Amino acid sequence: MEVILVHGMGRSRLSFALLAARLRAAGHQVRYLDYVAALHTLAHASARLTARVRARPVGTRYALIGHSLGSVIIRQALTELAADPPAVTCFLAAPIRACRAAKFFSRFRLYRLATGEMGCLLADDHFMDRLPMPPRTRIYAGVGGPRRSWLPFGTELNDGVLLLSEARTEDDAEVREVPNMHTLIMHSRAIADDIVNLLASDQGLSAAPP
Repeated sequence: MEVILVHGMGRSRLSFALLAARLRAAGHQVRYLDYVAALHTLAHASARLTARVRARPVGTRYALIGHSLGSVIIRQALTELAADPPAVTCFLAAPIRACRAAKFFSRFRLYRLATGEMGCLLADDHFMDRLPMPPRTRIYAGVGGPRRSWLPFGTELNDGVLLLSEARTEDDAEVREVPNMHTLIMHSRAIADDIVNLLASDQGLSAAPP
């Protein structure tokens, strides 16, 4: 299967090096969508993702994997991909709804300059709530963040950047809580193995959790 990886904010395709190697070892073709949040709009990034999907050989099944902001780019592209949806979608440490951290930092000019339009959209409740979800999606939500009453997230489960509640959908059937931090979640061997099993499964979402 052709698998397209979409990295998170401030990262590059190199952040997927381990996951990509594990996918290739399982026989999958790996492609990337590269972007810079400070320079590209969401519409630009999602249009490039749509073009990348449409450029694959006709009839080739494909999957999309997004880390953090990469998941937002994927969701934005779904309308254009409605007639040719991914066989499977996986989100790692994905902001499913507007997140507390983005709401706090978007007040500061340096954050807005460093993250551009996309960083500010992460703080927009209306925008995040109206983004569609792919029909066959597995979400890996990290819970490895520190929890102390005096920390910004208090004692709530988090991955160091997102609260668990911000990375879940209303239907939790395909949400996997994993003991990982936001910035390192894509390196998890257990998650990679679960994704490989998921891609190999004839039933799509019937594979066992990690």
